[in-house]
Amino acid sequence: MAASDGEKNHETGKLDFSLDVPFPSPREAVLALRSLSPDREPRKGGISKQLTVSGSTLSVRWSADEARILRVSVNSFLDHLSLVLETMEMFGPPVSQ
Repeated sequence: MAASDGEKNHETGKLDFSLDVPFPSPREAVLALRSLSPDREPRKGGISKQLTVSGSTLSVRWSADEARILRVSVNSFLDHLSLVLETMEMFGPPVSQ
């Protein structure tokens, strides 16, 4: 798992953070994306989160007005990601459809 340091975007004044999570296969990365995508940010403003998959890597990008909001969002996402990973491990790799 790779994360970038939280950086302040001098053009927008927002804090940016990114996280790349490698998976054993593209199928598992897409499964994680589908499991984590429905969780929208509870606040209407102040933060945005974008999830994408490239190959077998799930990438998440945050942009927030305040460090506190960013921290809460990242922590919540990591909790959900941990649950998804535990579930995948318990049930094994996805089967072909």
